[in-house]
Amino acid sequence: MALSISVAVLLLIIVFMLVKKSGLKGGHAVVCVLLGFYLASSTLAPTIKNFNDNVVQMIGDLKL
Repeated sequence: MALSISVAVLLLIIVFMLVKKSGLKGGHAVVCVLLGFYLASSTLAPTIKNFNDNVVQMIGDLKL
């Protein structure tokens, strides 16, 4: 059975866990979110998306 999860949901869970368990402060998490929004609207967005797509495909091609 294949499990599909959105990268945004996965990153949200990671940030939540960092806030709760690793001492990441709420303000730091907000700065990370704002950085994400600014990167998404920058000229780097297509490059970042392409990189993410390649990594996800590479992980999907792994035979465990």
